[in-house]
Amino acid sequence: MPSAAERTRTLVQSTCSAVLVLPGASEACAGQLMPDARTVGTDGEIFLLFPADAPPVRAATHAQADELPAVLEITDVAPVAVPDRIRGRARIHGWLTCAPGIAAPGHMMLRLEVGEVYVEDLWGEDTVDPDDFARALPDPLTAYETELLQHLDTVHGDQVRALSSLLGERAGEGAGAVRKVVPLALDRFGLRVRCRDAAGRSFDARFDFPEPVREINGLRRAMHTLFQAARE
Repeated sequence: MPSAAERTRTLVQSTCSAVLVLPGASEACAGQLMPDARTVGTDGEIFLLFPADAPPVRAATHAQADELPAVLEITDVAPVAVPDRIRGRARIHGWLTCAPGIAAPGHMMLRLEVGEVYVEDLWGEDTVDPDDFARALPDPLTAYETELLQHLDTVHGDQVRALSSLLGERAGEGAGAVRKVVPLALDRFGLRVRCRDAAGRSFDARFDFPEPVREINGLRRAMHTLFQAARE
């Protein structure tokens, strides 16, 4: 399974929504606290791109040499329609400074030095050491996950539903049998689905690949093996 540091790094470098929480920031400027882009530096710091007149830029500029505490909050929402669509949240506490000269005119890059990291997702809740976060790599499928899950749901829905045959007793029987299976999350280690029975009760199931995949061709082979096992 992916480590907590890898999962957090994946969330930070994904397309999940993010907002920067600053001391004293009002709810009225919430839309201006969402960075236009974000990336992780070589030392594990997080760079956030904002318009030059955005509240975080003004706050960081005003702070100058003083440490400006800030929290980057990330929310991961499933790209397909499932009950309880929030798949995870991460909170990165740190200190914000300006990084002039990096961004294009009209924008400013802010640097968030990471102090504390918390993640709560489909795997559970964890605290992540900043050094582990700096060393971790994002999942290699994260750039494709949204498209792949939507493709599985719309094009291969029957094959995904057939995965219930691999659940054994969890698949239920009669009125309590699984009626719907929706792809929920995908990483290099496997596929997670959300199942629902006729009464509307939901539960998650995970299918691990025989070995971790690192690119699309490897994923195709792994999914073919999984679907083949469901047919047998």
